[in-house]
Amino acid sequence: MTMLDAVDDEVPDDLLRHVVRTTGIPPSLAHRLVSDVMGYFVETATEYVQRRHAELRAQGLKNATIWDRLRQELDTRPVAAPKFTERQLRRIVYG
Repeated sequence: MTMLDAVDDEVPDDLLRHVVRTTGIPPSLAHRLVSDVMGYFVETATEYVQRRHAELRAQGLKNATIWDRLRQELDTRPVAAPKFTERQLRRIVYG
């Protein structure tokens, strides 16, 4: 699976039932929605840092700003990510 792919058959039945019950959307649409959201959050911290760094650089931001933003964003990710120092963030991106 590549980052940001849907997870398809890995959708937990109880979560699917909950989404159908609380939203009223059809089960097939709920399955796709949950699959897409879960696929977004299976991205590892390393994949996230690499992807976001590239996105932020493409927006013209400088690394000094990017490192701070990445640390802040990782603090709010639903899946806990370790606390990265600026040096660790640079190593993830540049090796």
